[in-house]
Amino acid sequence: MSAKEAEEKIKKALDKGEVLPTEARFDSNCITPGTDFMARLQEQLEYFVHNKVSTDKLWQNVRVYLSGHETPGEGEHKIMEFIRSENIKPDHDPNTRHCLYGLDADLIMLGLTSHEPNFSLLREEVRFGGKKSQKRITAPEETTFHLLHLSLMREYIDYEFSVLRNHLGSNYDFERIIDDWILMGFLVGNDFIPHLPHLHISHDALPLLYKTYISVLPSLGGYLNENGNLNLKNFEKYMEKLSEFDREHFSEVFVDLKWFESKVGNKYLNEAAGLAAEKEAAIQATVMEVCTSVSLILINTFSPPAGDDEEEDDDLFETEFRQYKRTYYMTKMGVDVVSDDFLAMQAKCYVEGIQWILHYYYHGVQSWSWYYPYHYAPFLSDIKNVAELKLTFDLGKPFMPFQQLLAVLPAASMELLPEAYRHLMNSENSPIIEYYPHDFKTDLNGKQQEWEAVVLIPFIDEVYTNAQFHLKHLQSCL
Repeated sequence: MSAKEAEEKIKKALDKGEVLPTEARFDSNCITPGTDFMARLQEQLEYFVHNKVSTDKLWQNVRVYLSGHETPGEGEHKIMEFIRSENIKPDHDPNTRHCLYGLDADLIMLGLTSHEPNFSLLREEVRFGGKKSQKRITAPEETTFHLLHLSLMREYIDYEFSVLRNHLGSNYDFERIIDDWILMGFLVGNDFIPHLPHLHISHDALPLLYKTYISVLPSLGGYLNENGNLNLKNFEKYMEKLSEFDREHFSEVFVDLKWFESKVGNKYLNEAAGLAAEKEAAIQATVMEVCTSVSLILINTFSPPAGDDEEEDDDLFETEFRQYKRTYYMTKMGVDVVSDDFLAMQAKCYVEGIQWILHYYYHGVQSWSWYYPYHYAPFLSDIKNVAELKLTFDLGKPFMPFQQLLAVLPAASMELLPEAYRHLMNSENSPIIEYYPHDFKTDLNGKQQEWEAVVLIPFIDEVYTNAQFHLKHLQSCL
């Protein structure tokens, strides 16, 4: 996205007749493991640490651990792995204080997984200039820093779910509540898995998740997240209760569909419900948008008929609900047939993703090769029959540095790769050219900001890609 936006800004500037800077544009994608920039940064960091320890008295009694881009893994997760390794040492002091710097909200989740009582996050206040200037203020002397004490966060979470003390009595385990709170946060999406349909933080998704959890937990006989291991039986029951939201959300759409049918006829209702051909997908989307836009007006004015018609209305609701979801899968995921097997695979993939994330946050990488294979998540009501799933992961191994760059960089940033690799991004004969589209679509998918949009580019399947690469090489040798 950043590469595409940069190209668009340059084009607009040229169209306006502006003179572009002669020096090369700084490509922020260089802040990626494996680049020359990161290699030089590592050298400078090593020099900086050595210099401070040698010349600064404040540093001379400090142990410094430098884990750079040569060690695979996200920085904050490497830090948490270090903390976990320290905690299991026989001489570990339980009163050790931890302070982690960064603005990523994920750091809150990570810090809470430690269950450490003295854990703080150092965060800088993000401020911008006046209304005309959206440039972020980064000067150190103008920056205000805040300490977020996770001990205080823990107290708020305890208060949020305090009503459960009355229902669970001695079985109330606050540390387990914390673990389940972390799990619930994953359901609105993160770096590894998309958010569930219509479940947005800006639309009060979190209160819904918490309210549902409070209502269902007393009947589970346990918790959802068992130290990074998903209790599938309890999770299925929680999702079953949460799936009521799907029908509540569709009830508004359903009312609008009935109104729309009365205005334009059944033909377009069927198209909106998913019975039209693929060529009509654009019309379907437009109809759904029109319907949703008037939902708040109509939901208060529609009252269903009584008697036998009410049963027919219920049957119609369920039929239209299934077709509504069918439209979603057909238009979003590009499938022709939404079969039971397809839905079962959707449920398994999603639950597998939740388990991978949990293990990653609590214990580290469970599989280097795993990825969620869809741009979109299934409906809540389709995540069912998962209690008996057997989830297995292949540990595999991380990409080598230049493989990693090929996996994450766009063709516009090919200069960051060694010259011998660049043709793989722009040559028509490249066996992996499909992964570097010059243009691509994005989908806000219910979000409000462009940076939140789904970027519709193909996923890289490591095994398939390697096979294609070797096949292409073999063909060139024959």
